[in-house]
Amino acid sequence: MANILYPPPRPQSVGEILDSAFRIFRATLLQCLPYATVAVIASQLPNIYYLASGRGALARIPGLIRDPVWWTLYLIGYLIAVVMWSAVLLRQYAIATGRPVATGAELATGLRRIPGMVLLGILTALAVVVSVLPAFALHGAARFWTLLLLLVPACYVAVALSCGWTVLLVTGKGAVASMVQSWRLTSGSWWRLTLIYSVALVLLIVLYVLSGLIAGLLAMLLAHGDIAVITAATTVLVVVLSAIGTPFYWALALAVLGDLSARREGADLAQRLAAPAR
Repeated sequence: MANILYPPPRPQSVGEILDSAFRIFRATLLQCLPYATVAVIASQLPNIYYLASGRGALARIPGLIRDPVWWTLYLIGYLIAVVMWSAVLLRQYAIATGRPVATGAELATGLRRIPGMVLLGILTALAVVVSVLPAFALHGAARFWTLLLLLVPACYVAVALSCGWTVLLVTGKGAVASMVQSWRLTSGSWWRLTLIYSVALVLLIVLYVLSGLIAGLLAMLLAHGDIAVITAATTVLVVVLSAIGTPFYWALALAVLGDLSARREGADLAQRLAAPAR
């Protein structure tokens, strides 16, 4: 019998949501790691290009503004990453609901959802930016304090729209409909979600710092001071940690959506969300 991890049978506490996220993460990590690794490498294509061309770090910022190759690689890498991110969540969704995984279907769905995912990302970013725009009409200290004050509604908007991508991928809704659904589901749960995201972020930071310290120490011991080896080992570590972090983020997003669906609309709707998107 399949181990059904999604949707939850009832609304969950903060601890239960985090536990659900970790269970989904553990059950899906190995099967999602190839997608996540490709996403990380794709997102680093512009940096790989600069390293391969032998340009120093100081030359990157002014150089990329005038470099069409950098922008082309950035766009290609971003689109590939979007498809891979989508495939990660879709695979986790299939495993968590006890359905068979299908690489071809996951990638095809990810490709079809590119326009919606990109549009949703743009609209979400605009909604957050609009929240702080009034501060830029001021100058000096007034701008700083106003911006600091407006970060509160900006954070509220960001959290309220945080389920948009998950809704879009799981239900097949459009970008605007996913934003509306996310806003409705998260209404009244801002503090809970902020706490959940904060705890998850702290856990990831601790994991990254400890892993980085251990890997750095091992690299220095084994490389005998060879800077090239240390740099290569650090780069590999960044890719591995980022690849591991991606499935955890989506597992958390899926666990949050399941809880909000059960909390706001009842377990019946949560069960309907588990039906495959058309």
